[in-house]
Amino acid sequence: MTELEAVVARVDERVAPDAAERERLAAAVDELRTRVERAVEAELPSEVAAGTDVLQVGSTARGTWLAGDRDIDLFVRFPADVDRAALERYGLVVGRAVLPEGHEEYAEHPYVTGTFEGFDVDLVPCYDVEDASQTRSAVDRTPFHNAYLTERITPALARDVRVFKRLLKAVGAYGSNLRTRGFSGYLTELLVVEYGGVVPLLEAAADWQPPVTFDPEAHGTRDHDDPLVVVDPTDPARNVAAVCSAANVARLQHYARDVVDDPRTELFFRGEPAPLDEQAVRDHLERRGTTPLAVRFEAPDLVDDQLYPQLRKSLNGLGSELDRLGFGVLRAEACADDHAVLLFEVESATLPAVERHEGPPVHVRSHAEGFFEAYVDDEGVYGPFIDDDRYVVERSREWTVARVFLESDAVFDVALGKHVESVLEEGYEVLAGAEVATLAEEFGVELRTYFEPQP
Repeated sequence: MTELEAVVARVDERVAPDAAERERLAAAVDELRTRVERAVEAELPSEVAAGTDVLQVGSTARGTWLAGDRDIDLFVRFPADVDRAALERYGLVVGRAVLPEGHEEYAEHPYVTGTFEGFDVDLVPCYDVEDASQTRSAVDRTPFHNAYLTERITPALARDVRVFKRLLKAVGAYGSNLRTRGFSGYLTELLVVEYGGVVPLLEAAADWQPPVTFDPEAHGTRDHDDPLVVVDPTDPARNVAAVCSAANVARLQHYARDVVDDPRTELFFRGEPAPLDEQAVRDHLERRGTTPLAVRFEAPDLVDDQLYPQLRKSLNGLGSELDRLGFGVLRAEACADDHAVLLFEVESATLPAVERHEGPPVHVRSHAEGFFEAYVDDEGVYGPFIDDDRYVVERSREWTVARVFLESDAVFDVALGKHVESVLEEGYEVLAGAEVATLAEEFGVELRTYFEPQP
């Protein structure tokens, strides 16, 4: 046994559910399944109930969940001839009957989520279709994913999936939600199966040269503009890794090299960083000599998968404009809790009243004459004059103070997320310099991650 294989074994000893947890899970699933079947029979039309069944999916169905990750995913499969509105209605009726204390959430369509015997339970309606190419909603694929992996994941591979998940969680790259943009459970399992274990997977990932493509069932790849492409074995048109960001692919590579070169269990159990306090933030700002600017506002009432794409769009829109205006964005980040924050660290908080504007070379006659004529009678500019071989003017700068720009209505001229823009129109505040340290009370962990970055 190599040192890395020994580490894998030690990690699994800590993350594998014990026999008691497995028994509790199995008993809970059996009871929930019985409740679903009773609700289907009692609450649905007989012709619908006759073609409806319940299927356990996800990591707890395949033995790949980590101890303490107490999630049970049950899919209620309805006949394909049930219309969409009826499926949503029937799904909620069954969900409420099984989990009367649960609540509704919404993915592609509504479903009921709640708790039972200490487990977090999702009851999701879907269509019972013949193959994944006939899906009528995204969740219809999940039973096919489950069947595909159940046939291939041995107890040894299940162990390796758990260890791989533990590493991804430790380094912040696990989760396919649009906040994390990391590795989904399905993608994680497919990669372990593809390589035949976590050790060969980590050894290979250390040397990946993106874009990296896998096609487990040799469907033939389509055009995917992603750093990692894993063709869905049940749906050839889909890249399972489409949501996985280039940063998280690179993050996996970095830590794969780290653990292959220096196998150790500690890397698999890194905890969340401790929050920074206000003084620590001020110390970082003094050391860096930059100017942080934070746009703080009430977070829109959206789930993360809707909120974070809008925050990123707004961050990119404002950051690009700050750069275009000449303030020089060193780095930017978005985060949200009760409030949302768009944080920009700029190299220059103020700029001179004039800026250099270069025209074309004088020998490019038609363009050069047009530039010259545009400015020759403009009393508000210096020039035109010739510098080297081209016309140049020095003109008044549009914005000279970054904070003033962010506090102006000009922010609404850039690309913002729809709901973010609506909230900003109602009011927001701009924090600059040492004022940003007050964010530590709500965003201390995020500020530590920002000011003490790691791969």
